[in-house]
Amino acid sequence: MQNELNVEELPTGNWLKFLLPSGIGIMFFLTPLVVDGQVTVGMAWFGDLFIDNGQTQLQWMAGTFTVISILLTLIFHVSEPVRTRFYWLAEGLTLYSIWFLLRLFGCVAAVCYLFQIGPGWLIGGATAGTTLGSLIPITMTYMAIATVFLPLLVEFGLMEMVGVLLSKAFDKLFRLPGRSAIDALASWMGSGPVGVLITLQQYERGYYTAREAATICTNFSVVSVSFALVVANAIGMGDYFLPMYACVIGIGFVCALITPKLPPLSRLKDEFCHGVEPQGLRDFSNYQSVWSAAVHETLTRAGRAPTIGELVPRIGRGIAEVWLSLIPVVMGLGTAALILAEYTPLFNWLGLPLIAVLNLFGLAESDAAAPLMFVGFTDMFLPALVGSSIESELTRFVVATVSVCQLIYMSEVGALIVKSKIPLGFVHIGGIFLIRTAISLPLAALIGHALF
Repeated sequence: MQNELNVEELPTGNWLKFLLPSGIGIMFFLTPLVVDGQVTVGMAWFGDLFIDNGQTQLQWMAGTFTVISILLTLIFHVSEPVRTRFYWLAEGLTLYSIWFLLRLFGCVAAVCYLFQIGPGWLIGGATAGTTLGSLIPITMTYMAIATVFLPLLVEFGLMEMVGVLLSKAFDKLFRLPGRSAIDALASWMGSGPVGVLITLQQYERGYYTAREAATICTNFSVVSVSFALVVANAIGMGDYFLPMYACVIGIGFVCALITPKLPPLSRLKDEFCHGVEPQGLRDFSNYQSVWSAAVHETLTRAGRAPTIGELVPRIGRGIAEVWLSLIPVVMGLGTAALILAEYTPLFNWLGLPLIAVLNLFGLAESDAAAPLMFVGFTDMFLPALVGSSIESELTRFVVATVSVCQLIYMSEVGALIVKSKIPLGFVHIGGIFLIRTAISLPLAALIGHALF
C-alpha cells in the first residue's frame, strides 16, 4: 500500500505549479462576479468586452474564416504536401463529407448576410442575422478565450484534485468520473459550449470514455446563470427568475439521473477515443485515503504539466481548428435549423400531438406553446422570443423552464457534439433532446402550478 510519504517524495515546487495556474483558472472560469448588477465570471466578462466593442468586426472575421475554410478544403484536396504539412487541420476540412456541405452553406449564408444580397429567408434577422449577427461572434470569442485559458483548469492538477475527491459521489450518482464536476461548473458559471469544449478535449486525451463524454456533454453542459436570466427576461419571467432557475437545477439533476440510463447513451461503450491511451487514475485502493490519492495525483500531474513553449502551438492549433473547422459548420447548421423553424410549418406539425398533452397539464394557449417544445432544438433562445406573446404566466414559465432544461440546441452545443469525435450523430442528439423534453415538461408544469 502506498502511504503519505509518496507525496513528500514529490518536488515541493509541484505545489506551486498546481496552486498558481489552477488558482488563476478558478478565478477566471469559476468565481462569480457581479458587474452592473449581473452575475458573471471573468471569462464571460472578458469575452463580452470583445463582443460589445467589436460585434461588426467579429461578424466579418467569422465570414472571412468561412470563406478561408472552403478554400483550404479545396487546397488540401488537390495538394498532398500541404495536406501533410497541416494534417491537424486537414482532418477536419475534408471535401467528401456532409460537413463540407454545411461549411459551404454556412459560407454562402455568411457572405450573403454581410453583403446583404440574397433572399430574405436566408439573410433575415431570424436566420443568418441570428447566427452570424449574434450567435457566431459570441461562440467564436468564447471558444477562443476558452482555448487559451483552459489549460489552467485541465493541465496543472485541478482536474485530478476534484476528480479524486468527488469520484465516489459521481460514480454512485451518475457513473461518471469526479473530474466531470469541473465541466459542469465551467458551463454553469461561464458558458455551455465551454463545458462541451472541456469535455471534448478530455475525451480526445483519454480521460473520458465515449459513454462518459457523451453523458457529460448532453447532461452536464448546463446553461449559464447569466444566459438563463436573459431567457427569463425575454419571455417576461424576470420577476420569477430565482424559482425558475431553482426549478432548472432540480429538473436538470433528475434528467442527469435518468437520461444516461436510456438509449442512445446507455448503448454507448466504455471505450476510449481511438488510438488514445487511457489517462487518469480510477482505482485508489493503493492509497491510505482519498485525500492522499488526490494530493498525490494532483502533484504528479502538476509535475508533468506542459511548458509555455508546448502550450502556445497547441493553443494556436486549437483556435485555428475552432475558427476554420467548427465555426463554419455552426454557421451552416444553425442557419439551416433557423430557416426550418421560421419559414416552414415543420415545428407546428411536430407540436400538434403535444397540444393534448399540454391541455392535460392544464396549460393555457397550448396551441401556441406546443411548437415551442421543439423549436428549442434549433436554438435555445427561440422559445423565449416566440413565447413572449403568450399571455398565461404559467405557460410562459413552463416554456422558459423546459427550453433551458433541454440543453441540446443545434445552433451551438448540438453542432459541437455532432462535429466532435464522440460517437453521437444527429439522430442520437435528437433522441436525447426528446428524452430531456419528456422529463422536463411534466416536472416544470407541476412546479409551475404550485407557483401560480
